[in-house]
Amino acid sequence: MNKTAIVIGATGLIGGHLVEQLIGAAHITQVITLTRRLVSYNSDKVINYVVDFAQLEQHSNLFKADILFSCLGTTKKAAGSIDAQRKVDFNYQLHAAQLAAKSGVEHYLVVSSSGANANSRSAYLKMKGELEQAVTQLNFKQISIIQPSLLLGERGDDFRLGEKLGSILLPVLCRLPGLKKFRPISGKQVAIKMCNISAQPAQGLKYYKLNELF
Repeated sequence: MNKTAIVIGATGLIGGHLVEQLIGAAHITQVITLTRRLVSYNSDKVINYVVDFAQLEQHSNLFKADILFSCLGTTKKAAGSIDAQRKVDFNYQLHAAQLAAKSGVEHYLVVSSSGANANSRSAYLKMKGELEQAVTQLNFKQISIIQPSLLLGERGDDFRLGEKLGSILLPVLCRLPGLKKFRPISGKQVAIKMCNISAQPAQGLKYYKLNELF
C-alpha cells in the first residue's frame, strides 16, 4: 500500500516496539519518528526528527503522511505534577492530532487507556477520556482508539513500582471470574495489534478494548 507513518512517543514502551513492527511491515514504506532527543535506527526506512513538543506548530511540515501513531505519554511522578502530565498526555497529543488532520493524514491511531472517561474522578482517566472526545471531532477518515489495561514490559530507566507490583499480582488475580477483562498486556502485543490495524481497510471510528488487543 506504500504508506508513510508518523510515530510520536517512539521511545516509549509501545512506541519502541511499534517502530520495529513498522520497519518489517509490507504496507509501510517510510516511518517518521518525532522525538525530543536524537534516536538512531538500523533501518533506512526510518527518518528521525528532533522536535520541541511545546512548540509543535514550528514542525507542522513534518506531519505530511498517511498514518499517525500517537503513543506519547508520561506519569505524574516523571512529569512532576498532574498539570505537567496533562501537557504531555493531552495537550501535546491533541496538538499533534490537529496538525496531522490539517495536513491530510487519513488514519489516526492513539493509545488511550481502559476506563478512559471524560467524567472520571481519576485525573489520568479523565484526561484520556477528554483526549478521546477531542480527537473524534477531527477530520480523519479513520480513527482507531486503543484501550489497553496495565502494560507489561521493560521501560529502561523509568521504574514504576505500582506497575511492577501489578505485573506480578494481576496475572494471578485475573484468573478469577469477572476479572479477566482487567488482565495486563505487554507493550509489544499492543504494538503488533496497532501495526495490524493500520493495514486493514478503513473502518471509521473504532475502539479497541482489551480483548480485541490480545
